[in-house]
Amino acid sequence: MSDVSAFRVVLKRPHVRQEAFLRSKAKRKVIRAGRRAGKTTGVGILAVQSFLQSQRVLYAAPTTEQIGQFWKVVKTALAGPIDAGIFSKNETEHVIERAGTDQAIKAKTAWNADTLRGDYADLLILDEWQLMDETAWEDVGAPMLLDNNGDAVFVYTPPSLRSQALSRACDPRHAATMYKHALKEQEAAAADRRQPRWEAFHFTSADNPHISQDALLEISRDMTSLSYRQEVMAEDLEEVPGALWSIVEFDNGRVHQFPPLARVVVAIDPPGGSGECGIIVAGVGRCSCKGTSETHGFVLQDRSLKGAPDRWAKEAVAAYNTFDADRILGEKNFGGDMVEATLRTVDPSISYQSVSASRGKAVRAEPIAALYEQGKVHHVGRLDGLENEMISWQPGSSSWSPNRIDALVWVLTELMTGEARYAPAFASVDPEPRRSVFVDKPDEDWPKHFRLRRDGTGGRTLW
Repeated sequence: MSDVSAFRVVLKRPHVRQEAFLRSKAKRKVIRAGRRAGKTTGVGILAVQSFLQSQRVLYAAPTTEQIGQFWKVVKTALAGPIDAGIFSKNETEHVIERAGTDQAIKAKTAWNADTLRGDYADLLILDEWQLMDETAWEDVGAPMLLDNNGDAVFVYTPPSLRSQALSRACDPRHAATMYKHALKEQEAAAADRRQPRWEAFHFTSADNPHISQDALLEISRDMTSLSYRQEVMAEDLEEVPGALWSIVEFDNGRVHQFPPLARVVVAIDPPGGSGECGIIVAGVGRCSCKGTSETHGFVLQDRSLKGAPDRWAKEAVAAYNTFDADRILGEKNFGGDMVEATLRTVDPSISYQSVSASRGKAVRAEPIAALYEQGKVHHVGRLDGLENEMISWQPGSSSWSPNRIDALVWVLTELMTGEARYAPAFASVDPEPRRSVFVDKPDEDWPKHFRLRRDGTGGRTLW
């Protein structure tokens, strides 16, 4: 068989930022780069270089569309020896290999452990890593490298709120966490004057000299500041300018157990159209985390979803029953009486109260944000969907409706400030028999809307 050196392998000249990770000797590389910055082309060059050293390369991305650019780079580069019959190419399987050897480049779709398993590699490249389930690396990817002590490359662009809808990750910020780990290891190795096992690389869309800088400038004018910083500048944002909450607040207040709760409420923010229905479960209880016992809020679950009214009604009632909640709150502005009517088709015995918004979202959210700043609200475990919406929503500039935030604000306003604006009480009276919402709580502790009185027959009615 002919020698591959007799044929021309065509690779693009890497730009400066690509050269940095191509030269790296680290066993684990984490690349954080903006859109069109050249990250996939760069790992395509790395894949061809490794392949020509008789290595087995496995490239994985979440969808077939995402592997297109990588496949174009490698098959174009190796077209000469492929045409000469030195290497074989299978377009269906996205494989280039040398017959009778383990030397190969394979591109496949994978987003978790099960879709990645079934192979081994000298070089494993996980592209769009922020959208993959962490198990793709932890359970399968790492063991794939055991045969020859192989290398791994992780490539990602910080996920915007919109792109997170496509994510299979358990923790949408796992790529950012890995980047921090790599950077810390790199700095420690530099201080010890040793070769780092992990290295982190960061470059922006503007660092790619092969794209139009004028077009980039023009496009940036059509993007929000948040999208620009994430998608173009490739910034992992823990605090978004103008947002009412930050990741640090969530992490500082996060708990994994909660005390006995005096009240539990489920809040629903119905979608105005085909969007997501916000469903948040929270409760209040005594907490001594600040040195003295005081009432704190505990956000128990985010059960928000997209679906028909019957589906989100069943989800809300399931949450109500799971936590033995005292009440379900539903915003009346969009749904009107539809919310209550839909819920009662699922369970007519629920304790329900309509609430209506007379002030803007930001005005209603600010007192709740203040409770977070004071350390009086705790998230129980990880609530990634809710938290990412909270740190991404910018009052006055975000064009999308924060349904999860709305539901959160309603439930914590009800539980912690007593300032929820109720619809007329007669619209929310539940049929007998009532749940235990009024049990073990003196009437005077309830807002007037819910106080009970004797009606002369021994029965109890709303005041």
